[in-house]
Amino acid sequence: MVCARSRGCSLNFPGRPRTRINRARLLARLASVRGRFDTIQTDRLLMRRWRDSDREPYAAMNADPVVMRYFPAIQERAASDSSIDRMEALFDRQGFGLWALELAETGDFIGFTGLNPMPDGVPGSGGMEVGWRLMERAWHKGYATEAATAAVDVAFNGLGLAELWSMTAVLNEPSQAVMRRLGMTLYAHFDHPRVEPGHPIRPHVVFHLERPAVPGERRRSS
Repeated sequence: MVCARSRGCSLNFPGRPRTRINRARLLARLASVRGRFDTIQTDRLLMRRWRDSDREPYAAMNADPVVMRYFPAIQERAASDSSIDRMEALFDRQGFGLWALELAETGDFIGFTGLNPMPDGVPGSGGMEVGWRLMERAWHKGYATEAATAAVDVAFNGLGLAELWSMTAVLNEPSQAVMRRLGMTLYAHFDHPRVEPGHPIRPHVVFHLERPAVPGERRRSS
């Protein structure tokens, strides 16, 4: 497991070994990775850095109550713009992150997919999450799975990470279906600490995926 022997927060869940994770060490290791992953091409999609022209359609997606039904609330324009700024800053620091997602054939923006540090206070905290959010018109076409598969390839074969995480509300069956298609397995149920008690999306699940073993390879624990 990534940083399993480093000092940091301790997470203990039944049926799994205790994992101790130091986020600073993880980010420092990732920042030292040679090369960048600014652009990724799949069969139908382009995963790329963010542009100013993405701000308006991204804000519209974040203000769509259908898209945001598994989040506590829709997102205002200022918060949406700030999230783009944070994603771009993370690309500058580590060379990868949450890629803006567009259709290769038309150039239409349809959302994002990529890699982002897991937040504090959840199972897998300090590790790396694979996540996605797509406009409603891009649903049920396999785009999330296609882009997330490319992100997993970057994580395991480009960055050499030992594991990945993904989390969502218990009610969000479509995202859980994508996680299973990626080969991820259910790790834990938990109440999200940033969602108020009693909210229907407070109950969450987290899924986990280990990098497939390569014959003759010795796994690193940190």
